[in-house]
Amino acid sequence: MKFNRIYAIILRNLFSFKHSFDRLSDVFYWPIIDLILWGLTSAYFTKYAANIPQLTLILLSGVLLWIIVWRGQSEITIGILDDLWNRNLINLFASPLKFSEWIMALIALGIIKSIISFLFGVLVAYLLYAVNIAPYAFYLIPFALLLIMAGWSMGFFIAALILRFGTRIQTLAWTAPWVLSPFSAIYYPVSILPDWAQKISSLLPTSYIFEGMREVINTGNLDSMKIIISLTLNIIYLTLSVYFLKSSFNKIMRSGLNSLF
Repeated sequence: MKFNRIYAIILRNLFSFKHSFDRLSDVFYWPIIDLILWGLTSAYFTKYAANIPQLTLILLSGVLLWIIVWRGQSEITIGILDDLWNRNLINLFASPLKFSEWIMALIALGIIKSIISFLFGVLVAYLLYAVNIAPYAFYLIPFALLLIMAGWSMGFFIAALILRFGTRIQTLAWTAPWVLSPFSAIYYPVSILPDWAQKISSLLPTSYIFEGMREVINTGNLDSMKIIISLTLNIIYLTLSVYFLKSSFNKIMRSGLNSLF
């Protein structure tokens, strides 16, 4: 066993480490997100836990609803990445396939997988923790629709970036949505955030849904204005993200799909 050969392998990986966004995110990004997200959640529970009814239901409903956002986003970004990894994008668009048809297929897959994941999560939550969200089914439909729209907006935006800059920024498909999670107030109210973070939260359609979810669980009522604001923001972001994706797609088509590889 030669130390110089071991050192050479370590050095090679350290050189690639500092130039790889994927590896940097594994070391620095996820610890930061976890500390922020669960630090804020812990601070909320420490201060208000005794006055929070149905705490387990609130937590698990947040987990279940975030699944919808995640699936809506990931089906678009991972679907595009899968075609890039397999060098299949050229084959797809050498066929009569239209851009709009491709996008609609990714959206449909996102809906199907979101429903499957959500229902499976509901079953597991009931079996493991006896948490029953069936009484809130009336509210789950608009919540789910608005959250999956938010997921599509994220997915289209990230996909547009990937089409513009290639797979070297592919880690955004996993990391970008979680940047917004602390501001979405999944497990705690927006009021627990600092003032500057509350301003960011007010611009996210997801924060109104998670706030509305807790309102329904705690009071049985929902402020319809939260639905209206979330829908308005979703329409704006979805329109802009689709436009950005179409623009990126047109640009890459002009330069050639081979430029992505």
